[in-house]
Amino acid sequence: MIDQTAAKSALLAQRIETPSWAYANSGTRFKVFAQAGVPRTPREKIADAAVVHQLTGVAPTVALHIPWDRVDDYAELAKFAADAGLALGAINANVFQDDDYKLGSVTNPDPRVRRKAIDHLLDCVDVMDATGSRDLKLWFSDGTNYPGQDSIRARQDRLAEALREVYDRLGEHQRMLLEYKLFEPAFYTMDVPDWGTSYAHCIELGPRATVCIDTGHHAPGTNIEFIVAFLLRAGRLGAFDFNSRFYADDDLMVGAADPFQLFRIMHEIVAADALRADAGIAFMLDQCHNIEAKIPAIIRSVLNVQEATAKALLVDAEALATAQRTGDVLGANAVLMDAFATDVRPLLRELRTEQGLDPDPVAAYHRSGYQQRIETDRVGGVQAGWGA
Repeated sequence: MIDQTAAKSALLAQRIETPSWAYANSGTRFKVFAQAGVPRTPREKIADAAVVHQLTGVAPTVALHIPWDRVDDYAELAKFAADAGLALGAINANVFQDDDYKLGSVTNPDPRVRRKAIDHLLDCVDVMDATGSRDLKLWFSDGTNYPGQDSIRARQDRLAEALREVYDRLGEHQRMLLEYKLFEPAFYTMDVPDWGTSYAHCIELGPRATVCIDTGHHAPGTNIEFIVAFLLRAGRLGAFDFNSRFYADDDLMVGAADPFQLFRIMHEIVAADALRADAGIAFMLDQCHNIEAKIPAIIRSVLNVQEATAKALLVDAEALATAQRTGDVLGANAVLMDAFATDVRPLLRELRTEQGLDPDPVAAYHRSGYQQRIETDRVGGVQAGWGA
């Protein structure tokens, strides 16, 4: 039977991490469209993230990207976040924007460049120490464009060597999240192209190395919920980077392209009882809001994850298990479809009201006047964006 009280309890405990870079200017390879009121400093990004948490109640951490969020005193930045009601989340390394990394970073054939990249990753662990962050998130643009350009096997050896050095530097309560991407910017081979490659390296490293699933980083038609189920079973699912894709790595708002896929993913999470914080899965957004207003888009993304989660929590697990056990193919599918077709918005509005929140966070933001204030106040300086 469906227990709405239990569903509410699970939703109250849900945590969704927002990314600092999503509050900044971003775009496609063709154009970055600037918006008024965009943050100019890491502190202003944190201030915007605090507003999202205040309105949704479920976004208490904000991820940093180094060097985009570089400051002189990271402990002080962590205190600033705490004073705003937030904690600093995953530390994202950047070894893809320097000219030295044209042929790769940790897999580059030049040992000098590899050393430079590894030193940056180690610096990011230092940032984790200062901020109290648990997770180091690694994504590598490394790969090749042409057959014969480099040794595929040698690049895997270099990758393994770099990951080992960084893994061994982690503190007892720190983790490595290894992301993957099918293609781009390398088009012949990516050095970490899929979840299997990431998983294999994590298994070799040890229990504190886990896979990060970016929902936009797969070939068309990939069954992402299978990957989720497999990694859950193996105990190696560390995080999600939630976004949507129509064609490639579009980084659109989560649930925009295929809300049913997001529901199916969250169903696997709920079925494995992995929604709990102590299950260790970080539910993070990784999005670029190119033409839409930043903060309302992030709020909407958080709500989309909440809605998919609520529907997953309303799946009649007992009826589903019975249908599966008896081979009732259509009956089992109908149980999932019934949950997906449920309008959970009234339930979520009721839950927010019980929390003392506005039942409509997007409308509350527009009424707050915050957007008008930051557009007035954030004049001068340099707006944050890709690479800053």
